[in-house]
Amino acid sequence: MPEPFVAVLMGSDSDLDTMQATLDTLEKLEVSYEVRIKSAHRTPEATRDYITDAEARGCAVFIAAAGLAAHLAGAIASQTIKPVIGVPMDAGPLQGQDALLSTVMMPGGIPVACVAIGSAGAKNAAYLAAQILAVSDDALGARLKQERSNNADAIAEKDRLLQQR
Repeated sequence: MPEPFVAVLMGSDSDLDTMQATLDTLEKLEVSYEVRIKSAHRTPEATRDYITDAEARGCAVFIAAAGLAAHLAGAIASQTIKPVIGVPMDAGPLQGQDALLSTVMMPGGIPVACVAIGSAGAKNAAYLAAQILAVSDDALGARLKQERSNNADAIAEKDRLLQQR
């Protein structure tokens, strides 16, 4: 059985700056991933072909970033039963509000998990994907727990330093 991995898809290369937070977090957690630029509207056949190929090679979770109409996550979810996490990009005249609504307003039976707009969402998409994989990977679960502990320790240290002022 192939090693499970996360497929990170973006509707445009302009999403890469924001989605770097996803890639950095997956690397920090030692989660295997692939990155592709696929468009629900401009390259629908190539998107469908990639989803089929990725699943055959062990993709366990899809993360899809898109702005404006943001149909990439929904297009992916319509082609797979693997978990799909949508990351709305903070672009366009509505600053990502349209992407957020396009991502969360999926019809019943075709779910897409949706995280926050922009870079916070990009980071949380990686954590959510890792948590999904950790259901069957105890070592990854331990890394996630350690990450949370490290974050709590960093906050406690900042609090301690503030109290000393």
